[in-house]
Amino acid sequence: MNIHEYQGKELLRKYGVAVPDGKVAFTPEEAVKAAETLNSTVKVVKAQIHAGGRGKAGGVKLAKSLDEVRTYAEELLGKTLVTHQTGPEGKEVKRLLIEEGSDIQSEFYIGLVLDRATSRIVMMGSEEGGTEIEEVAANTPEKIFRETVDPVVGLMPYQARRLAFNINIPVNLVNKAVKFMIGLYNVFVENDCSIAEINPLVTTGDGQVMALDAKLNFDDNALYRHKDILELRDLDEEDEKEIEASKYDLSYIALDGNIGCMVNGAGLAMSTMDIIKHYGGDPANFLDVGGGATAEKVTEAFKIILSDKNVQGIFVNIFGGIMKCDVIAEGVIEATKQVGLKLPLVVRLEGTNVEIGKKMLNESGLNIVAAESMADGAEKIVSLVK
Repeated sequence: MNIHEYQGKELLRKYGVAVPDGKVAFTPEEAVKAAETLNSTVKVVKAQIHAGGRGKAGGVKLAKSLDEVRTYAEELLGKTLVTHQTGPEGKEVKRLLIEEGSDIQSEFYIGLVLDRATSRIVMMGSEEGGTEIEEVAANTPEKIFRETVDPVVGLMPYQARRLAFNINIPVNLVNKAVKFMIGLYNVFVENDCSIAEINPLVTTGDGQVMALDAKLNFDDNALYRHKDILELRDLDEEDEKEIEASKYDLSYIALDGNIGCMVNGAGLAMSTMDIIKHYGGDPANFLDVGGGATAEKVTEAFKIILSDKNVQGIFVNIFGGIMKCDVIAEGVIEATKQVGLKLPLVVRLEGTNVEIGKKMLNESGLNIVAAESMADGAEKIVSLVK
């Protein structure tokens, strides 16, 4: 789950991590009132959307007067901001962060992620702050430094100090940088984050080390124990189909293709998308119904796939282990009847009760194309859609 920058900074502040003073605003009037409370001659008006690259897209403005704050707020609110992360459709700006200006001396990058190769949290740092970390990794990988954290003891001060020196934090500010990094690590661990990214981390003319931007993502599977974090969820920033899928515990991600996929198991779902691409098709979604889906769950999954207007055909690819093929067949039949499916539908079933499932589909009287293998099914759905 993602949250907005201003929400992330409020969370950081609770852990003693330095951030600029700022307030959220939903109207130009609120923006001006927020600016009046800030103790700086320059105010920053920042669009709040769940996407990076806002500055390059014109979503960050420097205002030198209250009139400019109002002008920029009126310009940004309601505007569709297109960045490299939003896609061409962009995202509508519905809220702003009005923040005090900072006397920036230097910019750095600090980020925390889980390294799946070592099953440990890694803190990364670079002196190339303000630049996309992917660009740094591609062009100057030697400028990225890493500290792997032992989960028993957590991030140690000597590790934070070493990272601070490696990325050339000014010597007189190293202690503040260490405090910042340890605070950020505590935010990451105690709130079950999947990503904590500060880009840029800045040093200022008055000797501060603070987060000028903040991106925090959270593990959906841990939200049950973080009700306060769950309350920060902004449904306006999420795909309607993904919101609906979350109600039924379905793992769904919308894509740009035209072949809807319904699969059980994340690995099989990814392989299914790959093989559709191999035969010249484009998957419209990633959808994992899970290992223990009911007929109702399958029906809802079908409805979600069909709510995507780009979908021109559906490929159901099920390997029944815990999931029984007859349950999937029941859900497919029920969903097809409920929605009055007219699009091509290819079904590949394998595993527990597969013969019962195939018999149910064959006797349903519905226009369902059976596939003998994953490759056969992918080839058939691509052919039917084309």
